[in-house]
Amino acid sequence: MNDSDKSPINFEPHYSISAETASALMQIESVRRDIEGLPITPSVLASLRETARLYSTHYSTMIEGNQLMADDIAKVIEGSGHFPGRERDEKEVKGYYAAIEQLERHVGADQAVNEAVIGRLHALTMAGGRIVKTPTPYRDGQNVIRNSANGSIVYMPPESKDVPRLMAGLVEWIDNNDQLPVPLLAGIAHYQFSTIHPWYDGNGRTARLLTTLILHLGGYDLKGLYALEEYYARNLDAYYTALTLGPSHNYYMGRAEADITPWIDYFILGMRTSFMKVKTRAKEAAQGGQVDRSTVLRTLDPKQRKALILFQERDEITSKDIEQLFELQPRTARIWCANWVEQGYLEMSDTSRKARKYRLAEKYRSLIK
Repeated sequence: MNDSDKSPINFEPHYSISAETASALMQIESVRRDIEGLPITPSVLASLRETARLYSTHYSTMIEGNQLMADDIAKVIEGSGHFPGRERDEKEVKGYYAAIEQLERHVGADQAVNEAVIGRLHALTMAGGRIVKTPTPYRDGQNVIRNSANGSIVYMPPESKDVPRLMAGLVEWIDNNDQLPVPLLAGIAHYQFSTIHPWYDGNGRTARLLTTLILHLGGYDLKGLYALEEYYARNLDAYYTALTLGPSHNYYMGRAEADITPWIDYFILGMRTSFMKVKTRAKEAAQGGQVDRSTVLRTLDPKQRKALILFQERDEITSKDIEQLFELQPRTARIWCANWVEQGYLEMSDTSRKARKYRLAEKYRSLIK
């Protein structure tokens, strides 16, 4: 192979679908439909979503050895807690949470998966809560995953010269397989990303974020209420065993051609477990004395539903608020606001050019009570 060849390396996964996995896929689809129809108000939804974000952050960083407890995570994110001697753990938590927020912005803007998006998520994961807009460059050397107990090699990823082409091939595969069930697409992408191991550190966290991004973009977000990371963290041995496939620990000696059926089984059954938990929690929230406003909610598009969160603590907003929530350019945010006024979603409460303000149209105000 010519090292100057920049063409993507084709990715062709080898797997089969067991009867149990096929059944789990149908259950996942059923839960997705059930959750979409539940009448959960934005205020309750926001609370459940925040809990899911904190769970995702806690369990994904715990997998990497983070020792902060679940209650500590919320304090770190809120800025109300500091834990001497755990500064590295605090940085990991802030980074992962920031990456989740960025992931939600990508989904809200319906931004397709590409290498820049993945690199940005990785950069935020490693930045400890700092604002980062530049994707992380891929590693420029070899790294090795070792057993922490005895130092033996667990996995030797591909050489750095192959990483750009492998990542291009993975993204191309994701884009060209829109007929594949989204849960399978996400699970396979998780495996292949972990196989490529494109950076020296942060690969596991980014793999889990990529999985969530694909699921959310594909309509399997369950209103943002689940955390697959909890399933992985509850049994780490099973997680790593499912990812360790092939006849050798060396990428070039069988890993690329391995039958990944055991990982597919593990991943899909884990999705089913996570989705069933969400179904239980969401039903309880929907039955908690709330008025059914699902008919009104369904008249709003996903971006309008998300913008409702801005009205929970204030009566008026500006285009700047929309700009920050969706990470838009100022002109684009102003256009969105003007369009929403025309559509009857917003009303102008202050028409002055320099301080134009908007309030929610009267027919939607019951959604934030």
